[in-house]
Amino acid sequence: MNRIDRLFGILTLLQSKKYVTGEKIAEKFHISIRSVYRDVKALNEQGIPVSFEPYRGYFIVNGYFLQPVSFSTEEANALLLMEAIVSGFADKSIQQHYSNALTKVKSVLRSTQKDSIELLANSIKFQAPPCFIQHFEYLASIQQAISGRRVVEIEYTNLQKEISKRKAEPIGLVFYAFNWHLIGWCHVKKDYRDFRVSRILRLRCTEEDFTRKKHMEMSEYVKQLPVDF
Repeated sequence: MNRIDRLFGILTLLQSKKYVTGEKIAEKFHISIRSVYRDVKALNEQGIPVSFEPYRGYFIVNGYFLQPVSFSTEEANALLLMEAIVSGFADKSIQQHYSNALTKVKSVLRSTQKDSIELLANSIKFQAPPCFIQHFEYLASIQQAISGRRVVEIEYTNLQKEISKRKAEPIGLVFYAFNWHLIGWCHVKKDYRDFRVSRILRLRCTEEDFTRKKHMEMSEYVKQLPVDF
């Protein structure tokens, strides 16, 4: 990768996150921390206000207007292929959000790219096994609850078809054993519980903040699962 492409890549990375550490930039672009310093300085010299906050990392100063992101044909093709995968492994809420996002991506493509994408879209077929089809519409709400640290209320049925109402503090989503699972701190059981999303009869994201200040990291929780991650 030449330096111009790398600078553009660093800019794109900074656009995608609130803060990015120098170590993360160095790791992604296979360069030294000293090179990161030089590249950030080069971006500043081009009028792009990249600043730094101790213990958090680099960020683009609020209020700076960036040109719309452009996509290569290969990148757009990859996103199009993922639409077929999403239709098989995500629920209706995520499918709709992904479709809306892909429409926005298509809107910034060049005319020749749009023709290519249209041809490819009609040439991709994906048949998901029945066990993968997700008929619920909760994944988007669960994502919002996780990122906003908000309590969810759920009506849940277990293997014995017993229905219970729970309040939980969701810490993550994980896909294993052909199903999506909500991992959360259950207010009733006073412990972490694994709720299979397909068994959730109703779900509501409340305005209540988490009661626990610190939760287990998902990277630690998945070590308890009977599968390798």
